[in-house]
Amino acid sequence: MIRAYILIQTEVGASATVTTAVRELPGVESAEDVAGPYDVIAVVTARTVQELGREVIAKVQAVPRITRTTTCTVVEF
Repeated sequence: MIRAYILIQTEVGASATVTTAVRELPGVESAEDVAGPYDVIAVVTARTVQELGREVIAKVQAVPRITRTTTCTVVEF
């Protein structure tokens, strides 16, 4: 399994709504409101990198009121 953290910035006042919407998406293990430069951090998983991009990240980015995302893929040594 491929695992990643998606760091999400939202429109002002939209973090709770975005968090709720992201939590409902397939492939999302968790999503939490956070303080700092990002508003929400989601933990996502997929079977392949391609699935991660098409099936998970693309759906997260389509959630209304998200202004920017940064994806950090977990690397295991």
